[in-house]
Amino acid sequence: MARVESILVVRRSVYIRAALARVWQEFTTFERMNRWWGVVVGDPEAGSGCGQRLVKYEPYEGGSIEMEVMMGGKPMRYGGKIVTFRSEEELTFESDWNPNLGWVKPTLITLRLKAAPGGTLVELLHHGFEHAGAPDDHAAYEGGWNMLQLNALKQAAEAQ
Repeated sequence: MARVESILVVRRSVYIRAALARVWQEFTTFERMNRWWGVVVGDPEAGSGCGQRLVKYEPYEGGSIEMEVMMGGKPMRYGGKIVTFRSEEELTFESDWNPNLGWVKPTLITLRLKAAPGGTLVELLHHGFEHAGAPDDHAAYEGGWNMLQLNALKQAAEAQ
């Protein structure tokens, strides 16, 4: 697993009552990933929604991922290179908002899977704000990251 070398880290996790191999299936194709990572709730254009739309997902190390969110009534895209794609263990990708936010370097989003009694623990780590030249943005992301995607992953993985 890639080592997180960051002090400013947003952490979320969810326990899923499904085997690690089953949970990892949800990371293996655009269609599966889109079922839970690309989830949108409410009406983002009206300012009452949250979530994101998955635009591109190439599930392999060196591939890319791109998402779109509505901000101020306008679509904004972010994403980048998939840094780590280790079957049944970890997906890490760049979260680059440049030029949108003017970050000097992208932050990283890591999803780690760990076997747990009777299921799988999935941890989400959004890290590297200090390397992006955006340490003050950490607080906004700490408050902004909800459980929407992780709960959608749980629902998708436990449904089969």
